[in-house]
Amino acid sequence: MAKFPEAEAHILNVMVCQKCKARNPKGATRCRKCGYTHLRMKKKGKGGKGGGAGTAAK
Repeated sequence: MAKFPEAEAHILNVMVCQKCKARNPKGATRCRKCGYTHLRMKKKGKGGKGGGAGTAAK
């Protein structure tokens, strides 16, 4: 996670294309790189490799 709340908000408030994994602005409806319309919000996990919200550490 980021050291400052402002930095964390800037890093995590992006949409990610499910096809090419490009980062897009928060209000985007199409990918800026490939034009794909299926975008998701960036996962706000714990960090590290594969640190999305759905991963479980053993």
